[in-house]
Amino acid sequence: MIFHLSGLYKIYGKRLENEIKNGDIPNHVALILDGNRRWAKRQLSIPKKGHWKGADAVENLLDWCEEFDIKIVTLYALSAENLDRNNEELVDLYELIRIRLEKLFNDPRIHRSKMRVKAIGRTELLPESIKEVLKRLDDVTKEYDKHFLNIALAYGGQNELVDAVKKIVIKIKDGTLNIEDINKREIESNLYTSHLPQSSPDMVLRTSGEKRLSGFLMWQSAYSELIFMDIFWPEFRKIDLMRAIRTYQERKRRLGK
Repeated sequence: MIFHLSGLYKIYGKRLENEIKNGDIPNHVALILDGNRRWAKRQLSIPKKGHWKGADAVENLLDWCEEFDIKIVTLYALSAENLDRNNEELVDLYELIRIRLEKLFNDPRIHRSKMRVKAIGRTELLPESIKEVLKRLDDVTKEYDKHFLNIALAYGGQNELVDAVKKIVIKIKDGTLNIEDINKREIESNLYTSHLPQSSPDMVLRTSGEKRLSGFLMWQSAYSELIFMDIFWPEFRKIDLMRAIRTYQERKRRLGK
């Protein structure tokens, strides 16, 4: 019976894959990687194990996004609020992030896909060891423009808007911008995502069953399709991504028109 169900599952997966490849693939997918600690708790394990398992799921995700030729991927990996967690857990998180960024630096997928890798958020709050790897990643990929991987670290949506306002105020004070010229394009050019050819995600996906964005890409997600999945991030599979893409394809995007 188990073998029979496994066979049916593979057939279903292949059929789903063929269906979505014949439809519109989202150009920019943003993901809130939620549920690592709750997964660990359900496994009667420590939070650290959940975070490491979640990092493995990210590795798989990058493979699947390359397979479906998703051009832009934005990952919500560490919120500004996460920086208030107990010191031991935060130290473990920082170490995990540093190790995985180092691995990403040597990842052939980055150069094969001509992928620019950039952190978005108040990265100045991060440890020097992480900032050093992020700078190396930015330097080695800054000329790439075929694919983009954005990693939200020490990120907060309200912080992003505050920082954008500060940049605009500085321009007004030094005379390079008139108040009358402030528009949507000017605001977007001062957000963390200003380096992207498309800053607005077509689809925002959140795991763990929570149905909120928690401030993620507040400006950019105004017309994004929101998809919430009742699965913890460490359990995320290729078929879950495909189901999300199919849901996206089934919706009629009017973009307010």
